[in-house]
Amino acid sequence: MKLADMTVRDYMALLGSDAPAPGGGSAAALCGVQGTCLVTMVAEQTTSKARYEAEWPIAQKVIDEGMPIAAALTEQIDKDTDAYNLVAAAFKMPKESDEDKAVRRKAIADATLVATEVPFETLRLAVSAMELANTLPGHYNTNCASDLGVGIHNLHTAAHGAWMNVSINLGGVKDPEKAAFFAEEGKKLIARANEINDSVLEVVWKDIQG
Repeated sequence: MKLADMTVRDYMALLGSDAPAPGGGSAAALCGVQGTCLVTMVAEQTTSKARYEAEWPIAQKVIDEGMPIAAALTEQIDKDTDAYNLVAAAFKMPKESDEDKAVRRKAIADATLVATEVPFETLRLAVSAMELANTLPGHYNTNCASDLGVGIHNLHTAAHGAWMNVSINLGGVKDPEKAAFFAEEGKKLIARANEINDSVLEVVWKDIQG
């Protein structure tokens, strides 16, 4: 069964068990799903209120673009665990002969690349959702200020969690160009995530406190 198809209770039990996967990467993706859905919920609560009619175009764009991001992040929950399992399987390959060792090395390198690409995509998706959230301050139903705040916190956690999973695998990426791409673009994305997080929360707290 896919992780995304489990009940919340079953997923939590598995996550808290001694099983090595799902781990931080899948949890980060789930944070991203929650964050994106909260952001789209705030947008829905804006388009459903006549008093916010002037803000409907902005909110509708968040809905239209946010739900596909939530769906993609849902897929990332299982993709991250699948990537870990790929790496684990590669390390278990035989290494008795020189040929075995060469095949095993390539399998490990290939699997590590996948295990880097997957959380990098989670990071990219999380920041894309944060960009949408960043369009809402000043243009949303402020009764949902805390929901927007929790959403941006979840997305910020998703971005940082994904970046940690990219970073821990970078040393195993044998292609120097790809390794450099992940490192450089990842730093840009996480910096943008931090910037949006601070900006949105500043407005959210003002709206909460009146």
